[in-house]
Amino acid sequence: MYRNYTIETSNLSSIEFLQDKTKTGKERDWKGKKQRSLLTAEHFEVAGLTSKAERMRECADTLVFKRTAEGLKLYQAWFCKVRLCPMCNWRRSLKIAYQNKRIVEAVNQRENVKWLFLTLTVRNTSPESLSETISAMFEGFNRLTNYKAFKTSVKGYFRALEVTKNRNPHSEWFGTYHPHFHVLLCVPSSYFKKKELYITQQEWTDLWKRAMKLDYTPIVHVQRVKPKKQLEDMENYEEQLKNAIKEQNAILEISKYPVKDTDVIQGNEITEDNVETVLVLSSALAYKRLIGYGGLLKQVHKELNLGDPEDGDLVHVSEEDEIANGAFDVMAKWHIGFRDYVIQKRADLIL
Repeated sequence: MYRNYTIETSNLSSIEFLQDKTKTGKERDWKGKKQRSLLTAEHFEVAGLTSKAERMRECADTLVFKRTAEGLKLYQAWFCKVRLCPMCNWRRSLKIAYQNKRIVEAVNQRENVKWLFLTLTVRNTSPESLSETISAMFEGFNRLTNYKAFKTSVKGYFRALEVTKNRNPHSEWFGTYHPHFHVLLCVPSSYFKKKELYITQQEWTDLWKRAMKLDYTPIVHVQRVKPKKQLEDMENYEEQLKNAIKEQNAILEISKYPVKDTDVIQGNEITEDNVETVLVLSSALAYKRLIGYGGLLKQVHKELNLGDPEDGDLVHVSEEDEIANGAFDVMAKWHIGFRDYVIQKRADLIL
């Protein structure tokens, strides 16, 4: 449900809408993220979370860019940093993906390692128990990392909590929430060859069950990111390049910010289910760190001075975004009637 506005059409030909593209020509979806943020804000308003709703409505209203050889670079903006804001979570995802890429590259240059993806789950939980379940999972994960097997076999990790909701009316878990961990593990290169290092799927399951003190067997999945082949000659270059791309795509996938707007708000209408989801997630995720680093990855993150990926600067998400001070080149303001960003002519600006 969107509010309607009257649009003056007499000067449409002189209006220029924001177009911001990556180096590869893909358009950055500022418009779509802003629209989703406004829709989410309306749900927050209905849910009685008026202060957060107001902040979210004003999120990224004005974007200031500088032109570079690689295209537009965001220079100034105000982001609301509300945990469920689609705009802010998009920026967080970009920042986390950039940081993880830097960390993985640094680790690969420094040491000969392998990478694994580990998924740790528990049974679905009721809305009322979600916050308690998440807190228990954080405690369980901390216990897991202190087990001898984990300390012996894992050199470092990146951990992200994701929460999804079962909206299938035919499921026995309908209306419940599914919190789970996605974990990127850095292990020694000899992990798959040495018995004292290798942890089987069943062993990972047993460790997680023990760490969570469960009376049932949880679903745990572990997989290798890619086989790392040594380049013996240039004939293998193309294959190695494909593997590198697969590794990078996998890292980007796990780096997506845990709170996806499509998991919170479904469709384009305000519904009772969406409002309930906003209330539950806003409460359950409050004051919780959804991502974390450990071991070697935490050490490298600190050495690279990458900053806080969750609550830090959302304007400059990478080193390439750090540009010198000076006059801006492009300013775009959100237009409530066009539901798009309109480029501001310098003559129109009130300084």
